[in-house]
Amino acid sequence: MRQTAEAALDPQPLLRLLRGFWAAKTLAVAVHLDLFTHVAREAGATLETLGAALGLQRRPADALLTACTGLGLLERHENRYHNSELTQRFLVRGSEDYFGSVVEAVDQRNFPAWMNVLDALRDNRPVSWDLGSGGTLFDGEDPQLVDGVRSGLRPLVTAAARELARVVDLSGARRLLDISGHGEAYGLELCRRYRQLTVTVYDQPLLSSLARAERENSPFGDRLSAVTGDFLAEPALPAGHDVILLASVLCDLGETDCRLTLAKCYAAMPPRGRLVVADLFVADDRSGPPEAALSGMNTLVETMGRTCTAGECGTWLAEAGFTGVTTADFRAPTANKVLTAEKPGA
Repeated sequence: MRQTAEAALDPQPLLRLLRGFWAAKTLAVAVHLDLFTHVAREAGATLETLGAALGLQRRPADALLTACTGLGLLERHENRYHNSELTQRFLVRGSEDYFGSVVEAVDQRNFPAWMNVLDALRDNRPVSWDLGSGGTLFDGEDPQLVDGVRSGLRPLVTAAARELARVVDLSGARRLLDISGHGEAYGLELCRRYRQLTVTVYDQPLLSSLARAERENSPFGDRLSAVTGDFLAEPALPAGHDVILLASVLCDLGETDCRLTLAKCYAAMPPRGRLVVADLFVADDRSGPPEAALSGMNTLVETMGRTCTAGECGTWLAEAGFTGVTTADFRAPTANKVLTAEKPGA
């Protein structure tokens, strides 16, 4: 039996893992060349016309188009290429839901940092920015690039906000403080769902500035406001909110900063106030899931954080003074569980 099992086992799963970056770089170079925008302009384009538009000779143009077709990014009918439904919506420059800026940011900033992941492991420090500079992750970043990433991530964050509204009942809330760092996406969706709710977004100055037009032009401008600051650096959070939201925050922080942040939330809210924590947690036995586990590796490259478990978060909430901690599954690209807790009081 053992020989049979060993004979059936081969390294193909390992090979698939190794080849993962082939697909990522193919996507990145296609976006860099504006391939999908060119295809959108000339539906049914041929190899020859696309090669000329991209400035590529026939052999490399054929390799790129074949790879994109194999990945499902393009469709080929009678030697003519068309965008898939996915690329037509998200990878045509100028579209409302353009995701290409996220692809470019990952390729230009994240991918090179991952090439130094061994240094991050050995030195126990991020390699994508200078931790000793005394600044933040956003210092020195191109505002246009940051804005493109923020806009590109909006559909994912909006999906998470809708899931949050489904899982957590905020019908009794009046004022919510969002320190999730996702611009206005959560605030817009929660204001749309709960007409009695006003939302204050607490964010880094650059991100808050970039989101100003979106906030002011929204139909909920009178219920959506912003306060700039750094929740880790400031001694206290803005007070007067009966709900505080932490979405995709704690799993980017180390344990000390997680405890500090939860203590600040507790101090800032009134008795009977609620804290909502949505994040991409690893399982309590730290066995996965893959998305959360790999997010932990990316956290190692990008920050001094450590991906935590929902169980750890629940313990920290109780130690901060919160009661009534609940945990629910959460189906969103940026989170898999949501915890709620209450500050005790009359």
